[in-house]
Amino acid sequence: MRARFLGPGVLLLTALAACAPALDWREVRLESQGLVAVFPCRPHRQERDVSLLARRVPMQMASCTDAGVTYAVTWVDVDDPAAMRSVLEALRHAAAANIGSADAVPQPFTVRGMTPNDAAGRIAVSGRVPSGHVVQEHAAFFTRGLRAYQATLLGESPGAAAVDGFFAGLAFKS
Repeated sequence: MRARFLGPGVLLLTALAACAPALDWREVRLESQGLVAVFPCRPHRQERDVSLLARRVPMQMASCTDAGVTYAVTWVDVDDPAAMRSVLEALRHAAAANIGSADAVPQPFTVRGMTPNDAAGRIAVSGRVPSGHVVQEHAAFFTRGLRAYQATLLGESPGAAAVDGFFAGLAFKS
């Protein structure tokens, strides 16, 4: 049996395929306050009532899953400006608790156009989903006016490029 030479054309195609982006990022305008996010897949929108600070409140969500990672942005309206810090802390605590993780100390995080809040931040935690699979969660919490936001990536091992790209793609545009 003779070995065949693959030639430079095949090598070039192999190299190009290796450099092709795995995810198809797209900018999506999420809601009326002008929040824009960059998702690697087409997000689906939903609304549900959640328990937050001993009250049931409507929460909006845009989310999608690609390459085993779920990308989501949620938001909730807050009727009392003095409660915003407590709302961000409750969202952060719930995000960690949902995967059985202890609450994490947030790292500083800002989104262009956000309302400054000292409770805004970003966490990275590990835990398990109800099926028992180990997951990593990266979540950021921030505000604009009387609206609190949470941006989340959840999966077995979201790559640093996906995490950084998703968070860097968040911005408020008029």
